[in-house]
Amino acid sequence: MISSMTGYGSASRQVSLGAGVVADLQVECRAVNSRFLDLGFRLPDECRGAEPALREMATHSLSRGKVEFRAAWRVNSAAAGAAKSNPHALGAINRDRLDALYTLQEKVQESFPKAQELSIAEVLRWPGVVSEPRGEEDSWITATVEAGRAALAALMESRHAEGKALVGVLTSITGKMRDIVKVIEPKVPEYVSQYQEKLTERLAEALAAQEQAKAGAELMERIRQEVVLYAVRIDVAEEFARLKTHLQAVDSALAGKGPVGKRLDFLMQELNREANTLSSKSVSEECTQAALELKLFIEQMREQVQNLE
Repeated sequence: MISSMTGYGSASRQVSLGAGVVADLQVECRAVNSRFLDLGFRLPDECRGAEPALREMATHSLSRGKVEFRAAWRVNSAAAGAAKSNPHALGAINRDRLDALYTLQEKVQESFPKAQELSIAEVLRWPGVVSEPRGEEDSWITATVEAGRAALAALMESRHAEGKALVGVLTSITGKMRDIVKVIEPKVPEYVSQYQEKLTERLAEALAAQEQAKAGAELMERIRQEVVLYAVRIDVAEEFARLKTHLQAVDSALAGKGPVGKRLDFLMQELNREANTLSSKSVSEECTQAALELKLFIEQMREQVQNLE
């Protein structure tokens, strides 16, 4: 399925802080455009251990885009209140670890008098201070990975939805470009005929001028230049053929699956090259206007293609 490179997803899980206190962990996954896959992580210290697993999941699921995982947590006040009313839910305090932590804090404050004392939440999170009751053990890493997986799935879903919408927009534009080609291409012989008439008039003027002042060699050089210019300017059949081929390649890519952004970006360059050549070889105002419209549609497509994975 074709996907956009932009999207957003989030998910939450609960984590025990000890002593029956629960925290709500929120993980967000954001993605924007990028030429390559660029992963970033903004995780609190408690969640750092989940980064390798999150990186592996993102690398397996995504191929392009600047993707960032963010995590934050806050204490669930309702759960904390329930813990106070149910002392049996509280974990056992390890007095030795608690005393050791207090001693460390005193030593630190002796060297750094302005250092703040540890908060209750920080004390409870200190390794070994609280022994969790059986059945309430929870891992920051496990919770972060689970929430990250769910957030990534939501991100993928949003990218697929936007990709589907972009495919519709691009397909509509290629249809409009085909309509322009269908209108202009049959008129090329008429444009050639009109230009041929103009060329004949110029040659007639050159012959008349030769009778007055120009030598034969100069006349032949003038005719040669006009004929060469004529041959170059009217030969647009090849450009129309390549335009139609590239448009078919675009539609084929949009009908396929998987990452197509780089391929479509290359096709936009090719389409723009043909439109520029068509404009430079134009022999009529209508053909010039058609080439300008094609270039406008190609630019619109190029902007949309930048969003595709």
